[in-house]
Formats: sequence, C-alpha cells, structure tokens
Amino acid sequence: MRSLTLVCCVLVLVATAPQTATGQAASTATTAGGPDEPSIHAVYPDPVAGGDEGEFVVLSIPDETNIGEYAVTDGDSTAPVPNTTASGRVVLSTAPNRTRTLTDWAVVGLGGHLGLANSGERIRLQRGNRTVDAVRYADPAEGELGVVHGSVVRWRPLGATDRPVVRAAGGEVRAFTLPDTPAAPIRPIRNADERVYLAGYTLSSARVADALIAAQRRGATVRVLLEGEPVGSRTAAEARTLDRLTEAGVPVRVLTGSRARYRYHHAKYAVADEQAVVLTENWKPAGTGGNSSRGWGVVTAQPRVVAGLNRTFRSDAGWQDSKSWGQYRRGRQFERGEPATGEYQTRFSAESVTVRRTDLLVTPDNAQGELVATIDSADDSVDVVQPTVGDWDSPLLRALRRAASRGVEVRLLLSDAWYVREENTRTAKRFREWAKRNDAALAAKVADPDGRYEKIHAKGAVVDDERVVVGSLNWNEQAATENREVVVVLHGSDAAAYFGAVFDADWAAGGFDTPVGVLAAVVSLLVVAGLAARRVSFEA
Repeated sequence: MRSLTLVCCVLVLVATAPQTATGQAASTATTAGGPDEPSIHAVYPDPVAGGDEGEFVVLSIPDETNIGEYAVTDGDSTAPVPNTTASGRVVLSTAPNRTRTLTDWAVVGLGGHLGLANSGERIRLQRGNRTVDAVRYADPAEGELGVVHGSVVRWRPLGATDRPVVRAAGGEVRAFTLPDTPAAPIRPIRNADERVYLAGYTLSSARVADALIAAQRRGATVRVLLEGEPVGSRTAAEARTLDRLTEAGVPVRVLTGSRARYRYHHAKYAVADEQAVVLTENWKPAGTGGNSSRGWGVVTAQPRVVAGLNRTFRSDAGWQDSKSWGQYRRGRQFERGEPATGEYQTRFSAESVTVRRTDLLVTPDNAQGELVATIDSADDSVDVVQPTVGDWDSPLLRALRRAASRGVEVRLLLSDAWYVREENTRTAKRFREWAKRNDAALAAKVADPDGRYEKIHAKGAVVDDERVVVGSLNWNEQAATENREVVVVLHGSDAAAYFGAVFDADWAAGGFDTPVGVLAAVVSLLVVAGLAARRVSFEA
C-alpha cells in the first residue's frame, strides 16, 4: 500500500509539475581478584562541598562477605575497612555522616585517611599485600560519580540511574494520536483507584488536574513530578494549576537545584494502577488537551513496562534534587502564557493493537544506543517525525544517513512551528542536498498542518513497517545524554500500521518530497508509460 501511494504521489507531482556526554569513557579499571571477592563499583572524588567532604568509594560485595580484611589505598595513604559483614553495594567513606546525605547505599566508615584527588589517580582495593581490584580515573566533573563498566569508568551525576533496557512480552496496547483523541491519555488516570504517578515537563491542564484530584479523593496514592526550570520560564496558568493540586492534597515535586542529575526532566508518562501511559506531549491544553500539537502516545498494561516506569518515577522523585512545589514557588514570579484554544476533527481514533514485544528505554541510561541500533538494523524504510533535530553529526542523524546510503527509504518530517520553521527549513534542505549528492533514498520536509493540527510536537519513528518509536526524546545529543526522557519501542505490524498511517497523512499534506533514488526510478517508468500512452485514449 505504501509503495503504491508513493508511486501515485510521484505521478501526480510529475504530471502537474541542541556537558560532556554522560557515559564518556575517561578512565580504566583492572581486576586481579576472583568472583568471590569485592570489587570497586564506583568512585566519587569531587563532591559539591567545601573540602570535598563526603567523597567515597563504592564496592560491589558478594553475599555475606566479611570486608574487614580489606583496605583502600591511593599509594600515599591507606584506609582499612572495619570488621563487618556486608552484601551488594557498600559505600566506604572517611566522612560517613556527610556521605549518608549523598547516597541511599549503605555507608561504612573507613579508618585512617584517604583523599581522592580531583585531578585523578589510581585507587586500589587490597587484601593484605595483594591488589584485588584497581581503578584509575581522570578529571571528573564536580558532583559526578564514576561507575566502572568493564575496563572503563563512565561519569554521570550522582544519583542518576544506570538502568538496562526493559523488554516486555507481547500483548495488546492502546495507540492514540493527538490532537485527535485527547481523552485517551487521561482515561487511565480517571479509572485509577490505587495509584497515579504522573511525570512530565510541565502540567497546566485543568482536565488533568481534575482527574488527579478525583483519583486522590477516591483514595488513590497520587504523586506528580515535573521539571523545575522549563525553557522560557513557568507560566502563571501552570502555577495556578499546581497550587490547586497542592491545596487538594496532591504532592507535587519539581527537579531543580545544584544537585540536579539531569539537565531537564523532559519525560512524559504516567503510571495509573496497572496501566502506563507513554506519550510525546506535555500535560497541558496544547498537548494532552488536544488544542494544538500533533502527538503520538500509547497506553499499555504490560507488567514489566509498568514496573519499569514505577521504578523510574520513584528513583527520580526520591533524590535530593526533588523539591516540593510549595518550597520551589516561594518568591518566584511566573510569566503570562498564550492559551491554546484550537479545535480539530478526529481523523485518527485510538485503536487497540497487538505487539510482539515492547522495549522501555530511558535517557541518559540506554535509549540512544538502542535507537541507533534500531535504525542500523532497518532493511526497507525509516519514517521519522520530530519537532526539530540536533547537530548534523549526532549519532541518530548519522544513523539515518547510513540507512539511506544502503538503500533504506528514509523520510524525515519536521515541524513548521514559527519558532523552528527557519531552522527546520535549512535542515530539510541540507538533508535533500546530501541525498542528491550521494544518490541516497532520503527525503526531508517541513510539515504542512493543513488545518489538522497547529504544529508537530510528536517524537517518533516507524521502522520497516514493523517497529514504532514513541516517547519524549527529541533527536539531539543533549536530550539523549543529559535529559531524563522515556521512550517505548513497539514491535509489531499492527502498531506500525496505525502510526504509519498517521505519518503518511501528515507527510502527504501540502505536497510531496520524494527520495532522489525513487524519483529517478519512477521517471524512467513514466517514460515507458508515455510511449504506451500514444496507443491509449481516455474518456473525458
């Protein structure tokens, strides 16, 4: 169907002629001990505190190990570990009281003196005269934890998670599109009786607030977590909404301050009883309210996805960069925002679709590498919709060009919103020029809403008509490596057919740009057709 649409569109066309990336390797680790001995899991050499008070080393300890026979040394000084039995992750510090305010792991006080150099050094875990494990680190940023991964150390903000991809067995999920079906992302909240954990960038929708307050009054545990410093400042309308939630007894927390683990908390999801909502839109009238933006979303009851989002919410809301709304708003002024009041017809209703598997990804932990691998595995097509994209040489954009270079049909659809129109026009032109020079099957264009929505805010992709990417991640390096984002990858042709139809409709509106390679093939076809047309007559 898609190929036929492509050819028909071409026939008509011819006939009518945005910190160092988290995860950067900076150090090395060597292990001489066996599997039954402790190893160095992480180092924290440069706390956000005077005199580096609270610096520590984290050990990974086999079950019920007596660690009193070990000591930590930097070659100049040695700190013996007290005689105690421990398991799992244990933090060793010469200032244990201070360190306990920085971590949820168990803290054990070290004897003697140990100072971790901010410029870098080699730390060894010893048993007697034997080195059991050693880590060499270099130039950590203030407030970052160096986690050992194999033979290297990767730096990330203290308290940031390091989660694996969650893969959930198949089942049925509910796919929806905005602004067409604004009831879809709120329905699970309205039906919740036990819990609602809502995470977002901003929240100003009265409809969402009503649903949260109603759930609270039914006895559900309701929690809200938002970004503390959204770009362009928080609006007065949102402040009033959050005041209302707080007054109704709904705890609202924002992530902000010097200990913030992520540049922005940009994730957009909710856990409502045993369902989860993952979407591309903010919890405001322009987004989930259906008054402006083109968005994609999904509701799922897959237990592993729900549990994974539950864990993400709890770890993000429970750290030291999480402040109550009441504490945050004291003395602050809020900007007057322009209300979104658009009305749009329902062209795409929400549908239940079958999936073989769902992958839950989060940034900066694991999403970018998984998405690059997804694009690199594409055989036939990759359709991407984004408000805007990042640097030309960012990993995701390089992956798109690699796909097009090997013959995969790539289409990139960007927003025409006034604040990105000029930039997106230049980006689309650059991709088209690259495709022409390289004879690559890639097309890029700025969307024409054609009265069906105001602007594109969706962040997704359809790959090989078999996989769908839906989530909050803008395809740029900062979002992928410094923000908290949440993405799901739906495996299955039903989900791909649903979102593929939305993409095709948005792509076709207001004109058509075809990949250079496909255009050449179709023009050749037209030449043959033109010769044959001499022998064919048509009725008026």
